[in-house]
Amino acid sequence: MRILSNELSAHVGEQVRLAGWVHSRRDLGALSFLVLRDRGGLAQIVSSEPLELVPETVIEVEGQVVVAGQAPAGVELQEPSFRVLATPVEQPPVELRRPILKESLPMLLDFAPVALRHPRERAKFELAAASVAGFRHAVDRLGFTEISTPKIVESATEGGANVFAIDYFDRPAFLAQSPQFYKQTMVGVFERVYETGPVFRAEPHDTARHLAEYTSLDAEIGFIRDHFDVMQVVREAVSGMVEAMRERAGAAIELLAVELAEVPDEIPWVHFADTGVDDVDLAPGDERRLCEEHGEWLFVTGFPMAKRPFYTHPQPDRPAYSNSFDLLFRGMEIVTGGQRLHRFEDYVAALDGETEPYESYLQAFRYGMPPHGGFALGLERWTARLIDARNIRETTLFPRDLNRLSP
Repeated sequence: MRILSNELSAHVGEQVRLAGWVHSRRDLGALSFLVLRDRGGLAQIVSSEPLELVPETVIEVEGQVVVAGQAPAGVELQEPSFRVLATPVEQPPVELRRPILKESLPMLLDFAPVALRHPRERAKFELAAASVAGFRHAVDRLGFTEISTPKIVESATEGGANVFAIDYFDRPAFLAQSPQFYKQTMVGVFERVYETGPVFRAEPHDTARHLAEYTSLDAEIGFIRDHFDVMQVVREAVSGMVEAMRERAGAAIELLAVELAEVPDEIPWVHFADTGVDDVDLAPGDERRLCEEHGEWLFVTGFPMAKRPFYTHPQPDRPAYSNSFDLLFRGMEIVTGGQRLHRFEDYVAALDGETEPYESYLQAFRYGMPPHGGFALGLERWTARLIDARNIRETTLFPRDLNRLSP
């Protein structure tokens, strides 16, 4: 039976079988050293016979597990016999044997199917996977129901021109900017819902923090008092994500030297009017400054209504401001959320009577909806902040942006 490289230390003195890729090879006179890579990590194999296996050859190998202080995890495989499963047609364009890849980010993205095999690259996405699992577990525990909603929609979620138009059987349609309309509708069914999936923004930005497609972790909550109830659920969600990384991705955390964030019982908050920002939104520099002043976690609440989508609930005592928030983490916004309008007549007013494009969305509000609110968390930004990446594309599988449509 095949075992993984990280299980070798439990089989000292035994004959075992490994399978994976040739990560690197060194020939030192009478001995050849080969490092095998699999989903468990790296394993050293020592042979007294010359080895002609080139990097990225897919192999099975059987041998005896022996204690060896210089090998990964202090053990290695000796007296090996090999079976080749697949041989690369040419040498990889990325030097995977290096502890840290030296190639530029554009080259790593161009050759992502190979570059992602590197242990450090793979580790980033192990953190992301653990984060999603933690998000699900946290909101499941709070009584949420997971839903899956359409990504082809008849109208833009948030208005404006930043949508991808498509031809839907000779009818105009769009790629969804978010599951916002559907998750609000489903509050009328389940009260508490969430979704993890892709969203699409046709934003003509070529920056280190913007993507045309990214993964959004969304939730919507019924029967709230105001946006502070939503903020408490956000706190539980990110805490669950951190805990899941500890439980599921310990090796990735160690490999990337990630400093996990401790989530306080109460995340501090500041109203937008008190941020010193003379605009309707925060600039990246404002986000960094506010975290320097208040700590690595900070809610900014009460954004001006002029900046928030039409479905946002105004602040009752200050109607120029909204019952909305952003969550800043280590100097960057990773969550946007707030309380929504829930009365049909308020939507008619917010849309200035131009309700026809939103008739299917407004149907739920015609028949009674509770006070509700929700949020969306960008997975790639979250992971980028965890590993202190300079560019969000470092934590995005096959990124789509202003210029990139392949691979």
